[in-house]
Amino acid sequence: MKNFKVSLNRQALLVTFVLALLCRPAMAQDHQMKMSKKATTHVMVNSADLKWMDGPDAIPAGAKFVVISGDPKKPGLFTMRATLPDNYIIPAHWHPADEHVTVLSGTLLMGLGDKFDESKLSPVNAGGYSLLPARVNHFVKTQGETTLQLNSMGPWGITYVNPADDPRKMKVMK
Repeated sequence: MKNFKVSLNRQALLVTFVLALLCRPAMAQDHQMKMSKKATTHVMVNSADLKWMDGPDAIPAGAKFVVISGDPKKPGLFTMRATLPDNYIIPAHWHPADEHVTVLSGTLLMGLGDKFDESKLSPVNAGGYSLLPARVNHFVKTQGETTLQLNSMGPWGITYVNPADDPRKMKVMK
């Protein structure tokens, strides 16, 4: 009788394991469907057609941005580009969603931590890529004018580790 109970427990464990494996792709697909919107139109943009604008108030002045697809203010996948001037610094901050960053030109120096630390910077050169997981504290600096492409899930946001570094608060104080 004891061997029979052990056998049933093993069978139950095996069935649970197999069901979990079978359900995992469906759960992942369901999650992805909820997190992104199905594209309804084909988007094709040439660089000459891009309409660059000043960066949002949430980052230091001097950056130029263009949204290529999606809407960073709304839920769903979006793609945008940023051109940052030489020696441009964004202090330690984090984002609510993973960010996929591809450097198109120049060099983006990136570091992880709670405050800007020049000694922790590592270069991502033109053609390079970085994945910044959600809520990971990081900081950046540019070497030469740098253009990057950012892919993420909206709504996009930025939270500075030190609230005094937030340009939105600095503008209120002026």
